[in-house]
This record gives sequence, structure tokens and C-alpha cells, in this order.
Amino acid sequence: MIPPRLVYKAPVLKILDQRLLPHRTEYVRARNAAQTARAIRDMVLRGAPLIGCAAAWGFPLELRSRRASSWHGTLASLRKAAAVIKAARPTALALFYAADRMLEKAESFVKAQGAFSPKTHGELIKVLEREAAAITREDRSACARMGELGARLLGRNTVVLTHCNAGALATMGIGTAVGVITTAHSAGKITRAYSSETRPYLQGARLTIWELQRGGIPSELITDNMAAHLMKTAGINAVVVGADRIAANGDTANKIGTYALAVLAKYHGIPFYVAAPTPTIDLSIRDGRGIVIEERSSEEVTFINGRLVAPKGVRARHPGFDVTPAKLITAIITERAVIRPVNRANVLKAVRGAV
Repeated sequence: MIPPRLVYKAPVLKILDQRLLPHRTEYVRARNAAQTARAIRDMVLRGAPLIGCAAAWGFPLELRSRRASSWHGTLASLRKAAAVIKAARPTALALFYAADRMLEKAESFVKAQGAFSPKTHGELIKVLEREAAAITREDRSACARMGELGARLLGRNTVVLTHCNAGALATMGIGTAVGVITTAHSAGKITRAYSSETRPYLQGARLTIWELQRGGIPSELITDNMAAHLMKTAGINAVVVGADRIAANGDTANKIGTYALAVLAKYHGIPFYVAAPTPTIDLSIRDGRGIVIEERSSEEVTFINGRLVAPKGVRARHPGFDVTPAKLITAIITERAVIRPVNRANVLKAVRGAV
């Protein structure tokens, strides 16, 4: 079993510290929005859906951590909390979706109330806790549905490659991309799964291969620069990845290195699938050029487990994500529908539930 990723017991949110996996299982405790945002920013947790769930819990935590005497002050605190949470990771849309949804819920509640009182303030906290719980339930349900729809796309004796970690550790459910793989494995379709190590943060090496092993899925770890060779020689016949933000035309931002895998898959004639829930789709962005790419610390490139692996003082680039053009994506698997072919019209239909 994968350890619980988030455990909310007022007034504390326990967050599984994924920086220590797979060797140690420990939790970081957040008691307000700022501490929740810090955990997101510092990679205590990661994965777009999980980030969104954690962000939602940051709102009731914030109200429980403060004394309130007016609706004006309460909403001001929540708006500030939303800004702090959104600033933690700029690429993952689920973070913005959850923060906006929680803030809208609070504003709607306050608008319907009369004068402020401690009782109604307590009711608002409970409303926000229920909404955060709903976002968590929806994530679990979406993961299960994506697993079912994605597994149908894979044939018998599938040899699949995945990148980064889009498994249970990235969600509150079975995962997105890895959820597809585990569901397909349960149906007897997976012969072998390859996980790329995913430099520089090694999510594939530390997390994905660990999940695949625990799920009893025949699997092997590869370094990122082995992918082309294995596509040519190891019978890989599907690539399944997750996503952090998808533009209206289907261009998809995911962990750095995804774009290269899509190019390689195209050359080798291998289907390239993206599994992501509809809150990952940003209809306000026409194409991938509008997606903000997070630049992370160069020390995450030059250090591994606290040990310097490059010349001291060297400069290093670390864009955390890249954008895969829609034309390289065979299909996008959402909880509502499989988007195929990937284009603006079909993306819009999926978001509106018209597919």
C-alpha cells in the first residue's frame, strides 16, 4: 500500500514528505496557508492533482489559525492565502483551480450570511472543510475513471514507458498515467513497464519505480538518455505520461523531458498518451506558448541527495517543465472522455462534457 499522502485532522494537515521516499516515511505538518504553500514549493509533495488537494485544505487551516472579528477580515485573510498558495508553483493548473474554487465558496457563503458571528465563522470553516473533502473525492474518482478509459487504449502484451511520477503519490487516488498502467496490469495487458529516472529531481527513480514494484507490475528503471535505444530495441509500444497544464489546443506542459519522449515516440511510431483530469485544461491559454514554465533552483541539478555532483560554482539551468505540441500527442485521457484527435474543438468538447 502507498502511504496516505494527506491526512487532515483539524487544525493540522499532515503531508507525506516525498523528498525522503522511498527510504523513509515521514510527515510534515501544516497549520496555515503559508505552511501549506511552503510544502508545495519545497517539493514536500508534488504532482498536480495532489498539489490541488493540498491547496484546498490550506483554506480551512488558515481560518483555524486566526482569530476573526468580521467578514471583511476573514475574506481578506482568505484572499491573501489564495495569493500565497498560487505563488508556490506557477505551472500546475490544479493549484489555481483549487484555490479559486475554495475562495469562491467562501465568498458565496459570506454573501448569503448576515452579520458576522463566531457561530457563522465556525460554519464557514466547516463549509470549506467539506469543499476540500469534495475536491479530494473528485480526484480519487477521476483517477479511477482515467484508469479505466486509458486501459482500454492499450492492447495485450503492452510494454509501456512512463516519465516522472504520475502515480498514487501524485494524487489522492490511483494516479493518472500510472493509474492507467496499474488498471491495464490488472486486466492482464502489461508485459513490462519502464520508468525513466527523471532528472534532475529523480521522481521516476525514487517514486514511480517504487510504486510499480509495490503494485507487482513487471518493471525496470532506465536513465533518461536510454529512452530512444529502448524504443528501438525493447518493444516499447506505448508511452503514458501525466500533465500539469494543458492549453486549449491540447499543447501539454509536463515534467521536463516529456517533449523529448514525444518526439522519440513519433519517430518510432509509438502512441503517446497524456492522462490528466479536466481541471488541468486551461481554456484561457490558446496554446503552449502561453504556459508559464517554472524555473527551479540550479542546486537541484548540481546536487543529488545533498552531494555536489558538478564543479563547484557551475551555473545550471533548471526549467521544471516543457511543452509537448498537441500534434505529437495520440490522445489525452480525461475522466470525462478520451480526446482524440487532440485539437481545440475536441478539447473544448471534453471540458464541456459534450464528447
